[in-house]
Amino acid sequence: MRAVLLAALAAGFMAVSGLPAASADGSTGPVRVGVLTDISGYLSSALGPPTVDAARMAAEDFGGTVLGRPIEVLGADHQNKADIGAAIARRWFDEDQVQVITGMGNSAVALSVQGLAAEKNRIALFASAASTAITGKSCTRNGLHWTHDTYMFANALPKTLLAQGVDSWFLIASDYAFGRSLADETRKVIEARGGKVVGVVYHPQGTTDFSSFLLQAQGSGAKAVAILNSGNDTVNAIKQASEFQITPRQRLVVGMLLVSDAYAIGTQLGQGLEFSTIFYWNQNPEAAAFSRRFFARNKVMPTEAHAGVYSAVTHYLKAVKAAGTTDVTTVVDKMRATPVNDFYSDNLEIRADGRLMRPAYLARIKAPSQQKEPWDLYEIVARIDPQDAFRPLAEGECPLVMKK
Repeated sequence: MRAVLLAALAAGFMAVSGLPAASADGSTGPVRVGVLTDISGYLSSALGPPTVDAARMAAEDFGGTVLGRPIEVLGADHQNKADIGAAIARRWFDEDQVQVITGMGNSAVALSVQGLAAEKNRIALFASAASTAITGKSCTRNGLHWTHDTYMFANALPKTLLAQGVDSWFLIASDYAFGRSLADETRKVIEARGGKVVGVVYHPQGTTDFSSFLLQAQGSGAKAVAILNSGNDTVNAIKQASEFQITPRQRLVVGMLLVSDAYAIGTQLGQGLEFSTIFYWNQNPEAAAFSRRFFARNKVMPTEAHAGVYSAVTHYLKAVKAAGTTDVTTVVDKMRATPVNDFYSDNLEIRADGRLMRPAYLARIKAPSQQKEPWDLYEIVARIDPQDAFRPLAEGECPLVMKK
């Protein structure tokens, strides 16, 4: 297994006394947080080592200790392979006393870890995976979905464009759990509002040649061509769509776009491109202050995933402190019962299915003339309330909800 372990990144976080104190449940030793992410693959530009540093920042900002015990952060590369991700998670749970894993990025990896965390009675905080199955049929009490999902991406922008008469669509999606879920959700939204999906093609993860897919989209005559993938795949698809002159004859739509993707595309090529998001580094003064600190350390502005990891780890540590224990059941109950507050979260609720109810936003990439600095890439166009952004609780088929 070629997983790239970053080792214990916060080994220097020692208790003030130099010796770990016992918590209310008698536990001693470090409180370890595992960050499982894509460090070397096609999602690495949006995730990468900065995902681990986001957890490290949360630990540092918390003071480096909780219940008198040092906080340690471990990081590893799952290589976008569910078996490798599960093997790392199993070792962390069984051998390294890790009680919470966050990040994950790849939905197939996330769903694998979701099941393992339930089996081992550990906590999984999904801060970058997007499959709706996490809070749907695969939901567990110990799994909390912190950031975006495919329902949000499929609903916000397509609804807006359908209302403008963009009623025929061609979908180009990645061929794994995230892409297929996003394509399915997008199709449902389009067809429910009288539109038509004239074609769907799925491409392998990490492909560099989108020519055949774009030619099919061009030949379909669809009013909109939707790119439904992530990371480097999104960047490459948009750049090649420009070469094929998809626009202005067809509307180019992207299901998911992170600030790292927008930076790689640039305002010259991306200007006017619309998408939905739940975080932008400059959305408020508090987010901007955090983001500039993050940039000073990582030389990139934080994506939704980075902000989500910081937020999730902070909330976990607050729950441990408030509960006076690291006992998983007690901490999960405290996390679910406590509103989430941080630099971009204001009294947010964790719903019964594990979904953190965040507002979403419609965003648009700026024209070059509007750009004031390199990462000043887009503007927020509209706010979408959480109940409108995410799937209704009754539609998710989460076993936790159905039991009630």
